[in-house]
Amino acid sequence: MPFTLKKFDAIKNKKIQIFMLQDLGYKPRSANRLISRARVFDSNHVPYKINELIREDSIYIALFEGVSRGLKPLHIFKDFAIFDKPSNLMIHPISKNTPYSLLDEIRYHLGENANQAHRIDAETSGLVLVGKNEKVTNKLATMFENKEYKKSYLAIVEGKIEKEQTIDKNLKKEGKAIGVRMTTCEKDEGKESITHIKPLKYNEKKDITLVEVTPITGRQHQIRVHLYSIGHKILGDPIYGIDDDIAEDYLNKKLSDEDRIKASKSHRLWLQANYLEFTYDKVIYKIYSKNKDIYNEFSSLRS
Repeated sequence: MPFTLKKFDAIKNKKIQIFMLQDLGYKPRSANRLISRARVFDSNHVPYKINELIREDSIYIALFEGVSRGLKPLHIFKDFAIFDKPSNLMIHPISKNTPYSLLDEIRYHLGENANQAHRIDAETSGLVLVGKNEKVTNKLATMFENKEYKKSYLAIVEGKIEKEQTIDKNLKKEGKAIGVRMTTCEKDEGKESITHIKPLKYNEKKDITLVEVTPITGRQHQIRVHLYSIGHKILGDPIYGIDDDIAEDYLNKKLSDEDRIKASKSHRLWLQANYLEFTYDKVIYKIYSKNKDIYNEFSSLRS
């Protein structure tokens, strides 16, 4: 996550956010966000707080500037773009020390005002919709909040699934587990969660099934928990369907690659956001992922 320190001539004794709005051209939300995240400071590296007066004739702002590692947008349209994210890549940095995230590629290719309209887990591969500016991003994010889209996934699960089925089980956060971990619960608890499962192909030698998954609702970890709840955990899942101590080590980033493969049977979670359909400005978009890793893994005969 590369931050570049930039120096700006300032007006001493002027309120910091007013200066950023009037003299640097920032929008209120952007200026407040930079100040609240301690990315605006003086020459002594003392961060400014909201409504503070500028102490010197200059200020310093730590600005995020994306870099590319070769990942390009799958499609670029007038107002938005779509990335086909690989597995094991988080969408947004969690701290200033995050070395690389999808946001790097988003800002590198589309500019500093571009942002993702929704999220998928770091280990989940597939389609991510990105707005080129704040107005478009907010519009697309609202579309996701209102469920005005169609979305389906591909997953490789352990065991054989023979029939289509709909899983209707509420979800809630599991106890006091460190990190995010969900569990199914009674109908008078948690949040309504519905997932439709369609088996596509069975690999008898590896005893795994390739399935198409359509989440009717969009709860956190919904697909992973629902599949595990019917006895078919996703191949490579390091949280659900394995020993609690292993899951805690993974969530605490203490699990070695070797132990993860031994416990979950793979180096990654085999879940992919494969299809996205939505309407934008009266145009219907139907987008498929071009990532073939999940097909290749399913078809391989490696033990």
